[in-house]
Amino acid sequence: MAVPSEPLPPHLVEPSRIGTEISITGKWVPAREGGLFRKSPDSKEMLSEWEDIHGGAKADPGVLSTEINHAVGEDAVLVHHIFRDADALEHYFSTTATKHMGALMQVAKPELHLIRGTAIPESVREAVLAKNVPAAFGEHLFGYVKRDYEQPDPSTAIQVTAKWTCLPDTESHLEELKYWWQRVGTDAYTMEEGLLRFEAYDVVGEDALIIHETFDSSDELKFHLTKGTAEKYKKDIDAIAAPEAYFFRGPVSWTIRTYSKFMHLPATYSSRGSHYTAPGGTMSEGTTS
Repeated sequence: MAVPSEPLPPHLVEPSRIGTEISITGKWVPAREGGLFRKSPDSKEMLSEWEDIHGGAKADPGVLSTEINHAVGEDAVLVHHIFRDADALEHYFSTTATKHMGALMQVAKPELHLIRGTAIPESVREAVLAKNVPAAFGEHLFGYVKRDYEQPDPSTAIQVTAKWTCLPDTESHLEELKYWWQRVGTDAYTMEEGLLRFEAYDVVGEDALIIHETFDSSDELKFHLTKGTAEKYKKDIDAIAAPEAYFFRGPVSWTIRTYSKFMHLPATYSSRGSHYTAPGGTMSEGTTS
């Protein structure tokens, strides 16, 4: 079929201000099955090891933000880091990550990590993949950030990072996938006041996109899923692509977690654990005064 096409609206063509920052959001689970809700011995060891890693990360001047978040309802950890630039990320992976990787791998295994920035150098991809971490690398395509990049209230905001991959076919559906996510970003800007940040990233070497969204509150996320652009365009997106992972960070309500199951989202939810953000914040998640 012919790929739909229309110009990007002005709010989606504003140059991103994240600059050289690179963000990583990824999931770790116990190496062996057994136990639920963080009761397994491996899970406890994994959490302990990640707390040590968090200490090293926040002492690294190249790490602008770091979170070690406990998954809700499963034995898992969602980790999130924002690096100043590619050099900072490579330094972290050659020092803190290398120091702890052996002990961590004894009790835990990495699942998909979503890595995003305006551009991802080959050296960054090599540094991550050398640690045997499954990863997708997204380069900024289009998006918007409201309120002049001011950081939303961490006690209410919901951060959503997801990967959508085109369904296998004789021809690529990537341009069509970009179009439908363009429609989401176009309409959400006015339709969803509480969707404060919407960014689409082109995954390097794959027919896939990484989508990052920031909602002001759980109520705003509920509107998005039930009455907003997710409800409006999901059938169009589902026809050509499938969600590979959805990472939710923040106080997502039980109602929304239940509803997302009906939407067949492969979701991991997490409550905020140990965290650190450099003074002034970041452009990737918002500045602070």
